[in-house]
Amino acid sequence: MKDYIIELMNTKKYAQARKEVLEMNSVDIAELLEEMDTNNALILFRMLPKDIAVEVFANLSNENQMYIINAITDKEISYIMDELFFDDMIDILEEMPAIIVKKILKNTKEEERKLINQFLNYPANSAGSLMTIEYVGLKKEMTVKQAMEYIKKIGIDKETIYTCYVMNENRILEGIVSLRKLVVSDDDKTIEEIMDTGVIYVNTFDDQEEIAHLFKKYDFIALPVVDKEERLLGIITIDDIVDVIEEENTEDFHKMAAMEPSEEEYLETSVLTLARKRILWLLALMISAIFTGSIIHKFEDVLTSVVALAAFMPMIMGTGGNAGAQSATLIIRGMALEEIDLNDILKVIWKELRVSCIVGIILSLVNFIRLYYFQHVDIRIAATVCLSLIVVVIIAKLVGGTLPIIAKTLKLDPAIMASPMITTIVDAVSLFVYFSIATKFLGIA
Repeated sequence: MKDYIIELMNTKKYAQARKEVLEMNSVDIAELLEEMDTNNALILFRMLPKDIAVEVFANLSNENQMYIINAITDKEISYIMDELFFDDMIDILEEMPAIIVKKILKNTKEEERKLINQFLNYPANSAGSLMTIEYVGLKKEMTVKQAMEYIKKIGIDKETIYTCYVMNENRILEGIVSLRKLVVSDDDKTIEEIMDTGVIYVNTFDDQEEIAHLFKKYDFIALPVVDKEERLLGIITIDDIVDVIEEENTEDFHKMAAMEPSEEEYLETSVLTLARKRILWLLALMISAIFTGSIIHKFEDVLTSVVALAAFMPMIMGTGGNAGAQSATLIIRGMALEEIDLNDILKVIWKELRVSCIVGIILSLVNFIRLYYFQHVDIRIAATVCLSLIVVVIIAKLVGGTLPIIAKTLKLDPAIMASPMITTIVDAVSLFVYFSIATKFLGIA
């Protein structure tokens, strides 16, 4: 379908292209415009009905949004901004260059302009920067019938009507009431009689990651945002939290791969930017690997005496790094899902100790059979390798399990203690353990 519409646009069969596009939903139309050249995308966008154009605009990339804003008239900009949900408009403005923001603000109403400026002043990644003002507010003195009539009147312009918020004359949040409860309640009952007063809310300066945890824990579709005096300022809806979860997960993946996080798409990011975001961590890890070289140099006499030990260094280091990375990944994910907290460090140590003993013994037995019976390695060397493997796996899993928790205690992101960092630490420890055991076990002076 998309290729067919693009072909229609290229052959200037605009009427047929418009007819086909109107059969699609707004998200798919936005994806189609992203695949077109900018001129055809703009032509097709301007052929869309106004209400569909607004929805499509909200789903476009920042680059295409900027291109359209620069190309359309002030009147068209004003219509789009008026029809966009308030939080979508804030999201767009936060990503735009100053010159584009000025053009947009010029075409908004004065009252809305003040609100926009207030929202833009909230810290990035805070509840204030995520919330929308498009919610349904009710008075507790209203009857159910009055409330339903009010919702029918103003609900079309609100982001969600499934949860309504009850405030007093000072806008203090006193309760919530669901649309379901309104529908099944008697018309003459008051909102105060049916509302829930145990409201869970967040403050404007609360971090978005904490808010995402609340949505997951309580299965919210919306969450009220209040100021220090508990006055209702806005709500955060589930669609915004889905974006936050994706953003936080992407950030964690970047950190776990020893890269500086980036919000730009990979193909849209310049080579120099990608290099800059990777080089610092690679330099740090490279410098830390100097310790590994120092350990090898320290035990140079051991290697010279028993050259065969060198052949097993990659296996010992690799197994230790993999074992540590496994534990670190599980603990980091558990902390992200709030299944593990800082007080669980002793439980983690005890569990990883038992797991590592089982894993280490099995790996060592398999290796001993391979080395002694199949490769006919000297029994003392085989025993040295296998004993080292048990100790290395135990240490690696304990290090991988505890370092993310220690990082969190130090107010650092646990994700930085992922595979590259753990591997670098465990490599040095593995070699030290291996050569220390070899020195004692083989009687090398």
